[in-house]
Amino acid sequence: MMKDEIVIAEALDGQIRIHAACTTALVEQARIHHHCMPTSAAALGRTLTVTAIMASDLKGENEKVTAMFNGHGPAGTVLAQADAKGNVKGFIGDPNLYLVREDGHLAVGQAIGTDGNLTVSRDMGLKEPFTGVSKIQSGEVGDDFAYYFAISEQTPSVVGVGVLVSPDGTIKASGGLIYQLLPNATEEAISFCENVAATQKPVSELIDSGLSLDEIIHTYFSDANILDRRNIQWHCECSKERFAASLMTLKDSEIEEMINDEKGAECVCQYCNTAYQFTSEDLKEILKQKHVENREC
Repeated sequence: MMKDEIVIAEALDGQIRIHAACTTALVEQARIHHHCMPTSAAALGRTLTVTAIMASDLKGENEKVTAMFNGHGPAGTVLAQADAKGNVKGFIGDPNLYLVREDGHLAVGQAIGTDGNLTVSRDMGLKEPFTGVSKIQSGEVGDDFAYYFAISEQTPSVVGVGVLVSPDGTIKASGGLIYQLLPNATEEAISFCENVAATQKPVSELIDSGLSLDEIIHTYFSDANILDRRNIQWHCECSKERFAASLMTLKDSEIEEMINDEKGAECVCQYCNTAYQFTSEDLKEILKQKHVENREC
């Protein structure tokens, strides 16, 4: 199986910038962590893929991109976050959707809905992140990101993204292909990209056929020059220690109530669905540590 990575290239004498991504293993991990049915897996997987591609242009290791769909469809909120190190995570409000269109394809647009916005935040380590908002066009993810790039970042783009789900529900292939016109693009370059977009096959099918990302890029842009490669992976930095620190922010009375009922506490990470258990003894230690830190302050 092709490894998960992003290949960055330029074509047409530097007039077009290209990002091609394979995200099969990443999206399969997301499916497993969130117990996703096919349509939910496709909606989340497409969002994870484009967000990972956007983050591949980040420079600082602490920078990150967050993309969120709120289309008021049955999927609820679909959110993905990726950082400059290639770590990607996310979640979907309802992981149990299996909706199919009349043509047999998964109904991702119906799942996400169109009565809402796509919000993208770029955290560059400054005081406030840059946030752009655009109206959801179709809920199919690719169209919506293309519209976002045009409206919020003034970058004409073609966004192809797809997730191919096997009959057994596992992820067979997942990936994305984004090409963007740079400011120096001529009318000929624009026309060339329009022709490519009209003939382009679904990227998940190309990956499933065995083509490498380099081959996919050169299929449509024969003169493409490969500039960089970035490894990407499903990763969430949550831990029991982090949740313990969060519990420490609760009032003493709230922690004592959990201790006294002897049921302990369970904290579940929204991003990766991992559950962390805290016994009454754990909570007593957290309360003790909280008092120590308060005295030190």
